[in-house]
Amino acid sequence: MGSAMEEVAEKLRRMLNVEILKIEEEGDRMVVYVPEDQIRIAVGRGGAAVKAAELVLGRRIEVKSK
Repeated sequence: MGSAMEEVAEKLRRMLNVEILKIEEEGDRMVVYVPEDQIRIAVGRGGAAVKAAELVLGRRIEVKSK
């Protein structure tokens, strides 16, 4: 990951409160890979954590387990 992507990964780690394994950029969205046992934490209740991160970063985020 480049330094800009490392910054984004660190922001996501703090916002979602999970370990970020990998980030893939696909157009205007990001696919964020987290450990399988942390996916519920990353998404948040009703998707609240992901929605908040999307607002801060200004991009759509899809969370997947790895």
